[in-house]
Amino acid sequence: MKATKKLVSLGLAAAMVASLTACGSSDKGTESASANKDVPSFDALKVGEDYKDLKADIKILTNRTDIVDTTYKQYAEEFQKLYPNINVTYEGITDYAETVTLRLTNGDWGDICFIPDSVDKSEFSNYFTPLGDYATLDAKYNYVTEKTYDDTVYGIPNGGTAGGIAYNKAVFEKAGITTLPKTPDEFIDDLKLIKEKTDAIPMYTNFAANWTMGAWNDYVGIASNGDPDYKNNVLLHTENPFTKNDENSGPYAVYYTLYTAVADKLVEDDPASSDWESSKKKINDGEIGCMVLGSWCVQQFKDAGDHPDDIGYMPFPISVNGKQSAAAGGNYAYAVNKDSSTDNQIASMLYIKWLLEDSTIFADEGSIPALKGADLPDALSEFQGVELLTNNAAAKGEEDLYDKLTNEAEVLSGNDPVCEVLEAALYGQQSLDDVMNEWNDKWTTAQQSLGIEVNK
Repeated sequence: MKATKKLVSLGLAAAMVASLTACGSSDKGTESASANKDVPSFDALKVGEDYKDLKADIKILTNRTDIVDTTYKQYAEEFQKLYPNINVTYEGITDYAETVTLRLTNGDWGDICFIPDSVDKSEFSNYFTPLGDYATLDAKYNYVTEKTYDDTVYGIPNGGTAGGIAYNKAVFEKAGITTLPKTPDEFIDDLKLIKEKTDAIPMYTNFAANWTMGAWNDYVGIASNGDPDYKNNVLLHTENPFTKNDENSGPYAVYYTLYTAVADKLVEDDPASSDWESSKKKINDGEIGCMVLGSWCVQQFKDAGDHPDDIGYMPFPISVNGKQSAAAGGNYAYAVNKDSSTDNQIASMLYIKWLLEDSTIFADEGSIPALKGADLPDALSEFQGVELLTNNAAAKGEEDLYDKLTNEAEVLSGNDPVCEVLEAALYGQQSLDDVMNEWNDKWTTAQQSLGIEVNK
């Protein structure tokens, strides 16, 4: 029942996103990146030196409801030592992407938010302050490509994450696993060992949370192919991309891993009653063997119990020509409300820059720092020999094509298609091949509808 409610609400959100795009005027969409001449570029600001007498009250929307009144409050207090006249408040939002998408349409969202994935790049200028030109900011910060349109940056990610699997080292050791898996079948064999030799749930899906299921889509790109061009360029023009290959790599292999684990009963007994918050302590305590999530989760799992040293992070188990790769991409990106007052826009940029360059946020969250050249987090220590790659930008004129295609096809978009894979395996409704064939058909229809040239 819980999953059904999510499906309905997300459908409503999708409708609102459609209206969001339809309502944006062409005048807004072509607004100059320097529309407000009184707001400096992000790179020009010197935190702790500029605008010391600035007075402002700024509000930030965040998905981190668990630390909004603790860690984030401490960041705000630390920033105020530099800028005592800038008051910073946070609002934690549980259903973040859905809620913020709706609030963007009516302007009721404060001064800073994380950009929801539902907002097309071509619509960035309708809502967000231009932060600067791409070449300048890309030279300094990681992953700004993801929130850039027409060579203008509208959001800077809160550091980055690598794609892999969080696991409990003690559970793996008890199961007799001495070498981390490098293929889907090796991974399934290891889950079977955990089930046979320990009391732990081999792989916890966190299905009931819904948003956690979308993590599986992140492995369709670099992790499944080793190709940084695949997601934004190759995939869009590929015929039937969800077809199995002999190597068991590519998109099919990602969902094969999930489907097989569920079908072989290597997950929680009742995924519909799983619980995200309690799962953090369970994996820390050794009640769970592993969870498929980005590396951002590692620090949360370490902090959730008395066994932080038992939490490890491994690459997703797909190999291409015997080599593993992992995607390193940006977390949610900070953006500033272009309709906030000039003072609030400047204050917001100062705070974001302080967070990215001077705070302890990346050490606290175990994320890849926003600044290029900074040390990788300890969470990625087991990625030796694994190539960390970032998705290349889409071709000129195709910046929104991935979002348009995945939304039209209703695959690789959001969490619900992944939930369908799990449900098919859980209830024996369809074989994986049946599901993947349906996805291929949807993909082909969407390509044709959008007039996309297909490479056969």
